[in-house]
Amino acid sequence: MSPTMSDQLQNLGLASMRPSGRQPDQLREIRITRNFTKHAEGSVLVEFGETKVICTATVERGVPRFLRGSGSGWVTAEYGMLPRSTNTRNGREAARGKQTGRTIEIQRLIGRSLRAALDLKKLGENTITIDCDVIQADGGTRTASITGACVALMDAINFLKKDKHGALKGNPIKYMLAAISVGIYKGEAVLDLDYDEDSAAETDMNVIMTDQGGFIEVQGTAEGAPYTQDELNKMLALANKGIKEIIEMQKAAFNK
Repeated sequence: MSPTMSDQLQNLGLASMRPSGRQPDQLREIRITRNFTKHAEGSVLVEFGETKVICTATVERGVPRFLRGSGSGWVTAEYGMLPRSTNTRNGREAARGKQTGRTIEIQRLIGRSLRAALDLKKLGENTITIDCDVIQADGGTRTASITGACVALMDAINFLKKDKHGALKGNPIKYMLAAISVGIYKGEAVLDLDYDEDSAAETDMNVIMTDQGGFIEVQGTAEGAPYTQDELNKMLALANKGIKEIIEMQKAAFNK
């Protein structure tokens, strides 16, 4: 077996400073498994390294009250983490009687990202609900959720296309989209942060982009020192590279 790039760098004394040994522009191993559960109109297991999320899409006739009679459809999302998806048990939010601010923020992010990928008028008065359930967390749960949710959404729309009573008004899909994290770790811009990096990064940023190269959302926070314009450009360039690779994986998943 020929040596990997990481092996070659280690032999040269130039091993990656990342805990995982990855190069700055290297994604974790990503797997996208469609039709993961039996009943949902779209279901995907998405794995970003050790982060694993089940994304299911449910199609329902009708729309929320504020859209009734408009001819427009709706896409919304819910997000949650299983109690032992992390190193220690987190109690179920349902048992506490309310969701955390983090959960609400993430599920709103997923929902509005997916809506940006569609022409809701062409969806007709149908509602698609995406449930993203984190079964194992190792950083990047929201970006993995968005990436898997997009594939589940496409499967749900394909279901509607075959349904004579689906009331679609054409193809509502405008874009494929995916999301990835980038950051500044030990002074260097890196792609796809795992937990060890995310918890110690000077800057943490989540980027959502379409297959046409457009930005849906950029969330960036300086956890330590402020980041510079040059660092921002480097992070966005890494995100663009990574998302292009992920979208190719999403498309390949439809050919399996």
